[in-house]
Amino acid sequence: MGTHLSIDEVALSQGELYTILTNKKFKGKKGSLVAIVAGTKADQVIEHLCKIDYRKRSFVKEITLDMANSMKLISKRCFPKAIQVTDRFHVQKLALEALQEIRIKHRWEAMDSENQLILQAKSENKPYIPELL
Repeated sequence: MGTHLSIDEVALSQGELYTILTNKKFKGKKGSLVAIVAGTKADQVIEHLCKIDYRKRSFVKEITLDMANSMKLISKRCFPKAIQVTDRFHVQKLALEALQEIRIKHRWEAMDSENQLILQAKSENKPYIPELL
């Protein structure tokens, strides 16, 4: 089974959802598939993964997952000795969303400041000359 696993859900052709457990050592190639479970409900997935011998499951050191609570619960129950690592894609997505929020906030502040300077110039009957960077 391997010491470093990855767990995620996937939607196949008819919108059917599956939970897939893979061995990261094989990098998606032959031998990487550990289990495919129909559905994503934690109880169902836990029931199926617990059929794997506990000794094999206890050798898992690390499991990579997204931030879904169901995946955290599955990992905790089925691989209690493994540390949980949030996958890179979701961490990058959160960081990008936070950066975008800050960028938009600063852009609005800059536009408000410029509008104030335009109004001030207009009230003083002076032309507004924007600062060029």
